Amino acid sequence: MTATDTGREQLTLAPAHLPAQAEWLLANGFRVALVAGHDDGDRLRAVYLFTAARPDRRVELHVPLERADPRVPSLAGLSFAAGRFEREMRDLFGIVPSDHPLPRRLVRHFHWPKGWYPMLADAGAPPAFGDVDGPYPFRTVEGDGVYEIPVGPVHAGMIEPGHFRFSVVGETILNLKARLWFVHKGIEKLFQGRTPRRALELAERVSGDTSVGHTLAFCLAVEDAQGLRVAEDAQRIRAILLELERVYNHVTDLGALCNDVGHGILNAQAQRVREQLLRHNDHVTGHRLLRGAIHPGGVRVRHLPDLDDLLDVAADVGEIAELALSHSVVRDRFTGTAVLTRQQAHDLGALGYVARASGLTVDARFDHPFLDAALPRVEYPHTGGDVLARFTARVAEIQHAIATVVRLAADVRAVDISTARELPATSGTGIAEGWRGTIVHRVEFASDGTLSRVKIVDPSFFNWPALPVALADTIVPDFPLTNKSFNLSYAGNDL
Repeated sequence: MTATDTGREQLTLAPAHLPAQAEWLLANGFRVALVAGHDDGDRLRAVYLFTAARPDRRVELHVPLERADPRVPSLAGLSFAAGRFEREMRDLFGIVPSDHPLPRRLVRHFHWPKGWYPMLADAGAPPAFGDVDGPYPFRTVEGDGVYEIPVGPVHAGMIEPGHFRFSVVGETILNLKARLWFVHKGIEKLFQGRTPRRALELAERVSGDTSVGHTLAFCLAVEDAQGLRVAEDAQRIRAILLELERVYNHVTDLGALCNDVGHGILNAQAQRVREQLLRHNDHVTGHRLLRGAIHPGGVRVRHLPDLDDLLDVAADVGEIAELALSHSVVRDRFTGTAVLTRQQAHDLGALGYVARASGLTVDARFDHPFLDAALPRVEYPHTGGDVLARFTARVAEIQHAIATVVRLAADVRAVDISTARELPATSGTGIAEGWRGTIVHRVEFASDGTLSRVKIVDPSFFNWPALPVALADTIVPDFPLTNKSFNLSYAGNDL
């Protein structure tokens, strides 16, 4: 098999042929970006999206399955990420990955009745609790002085639910298991039957702090399905909004990381800058979280960014970072804490600043660009994979993002651009580099023009498994700091 010169290929194959095709793609520079179950009525179907960079290439493998006994050969031995997607697909669609090395459930909690798969068309409302799956089989660590610390799923403040079970000797973490999906919301099923315009509000709320990233990925997928070309000014404004979202989130994290090591004054300064940015977002789009601006075929903003304000932010961030890293306690707590090595990041399929802080160059802005203009890559000063690297990665990305906004805004001539054609559509994919990392949406359309299936992949799905790996041999008091340095989304994961 070879990818075409257009960079897009779709292949339908029998389950037995899946491993060989997947192995060829992985050996030739592709990664597993998405695996999705589908209910086609008389049959089920598994869709595997593989992507590669430089140039942008995307290959889809479609595997039709018998509804009575839907099984696919597991790809977990070839790709860690594929193995997690397979477990998710089994829990939601009942599609069984044969010979999976870790067949325990991923999404399903014990109170989900056996045999009920919520993404199937005939699943109906959740049945009453009854024949349940039983407790989750946590890994047991034994030995002299080993004890467990359970944390959550209910936490203080507004954090969403997640259960963390630490196996510890003294203060050193031997093993951590993060159990998620306490708030599985059925977001993907809520898209079904909606037109793209009616689905925008859902896309904006997949993960509240990533409104632009998810909306852009969704609109790119719709436009890909429709063969719709977006005007250059609209592309530039979309890229500007994506960077504005990156800046306000990274600034928030800089302050929170300082706060976690006791430097509350710097946190207060970072939150001051964050509030300035949120007000600036409202000036640009009419919404503090940048909602309502991006739509299929175009974009609409009230004003272009105030470049003087953003340059002031860049100076403020530079000063905050310098004060933080010149403080001996802050630098000591950041340095060497919770290291995720380059090899670990690669093997797990890590994305975003987590991956780049460990020395990987994965970045959809350059690997799968939607913007015609060429942008310079970000220069990362430290790629040791520790908390310090994840802190300095944010600083570098803030400065790069503001420089990008200044550069792109100079060429924008209109602030309300729309391509008003409604074209027949079948399926499409959208890829955008959200502030946490690469976001992928895949859409399929019914004959009436409504959405029949939307599959969403937030970068947190890839990065959650990296958190326990980085925490091995780290002390328990450094968990909050490490957790914030990753800052993973519960909502983006628990769809």
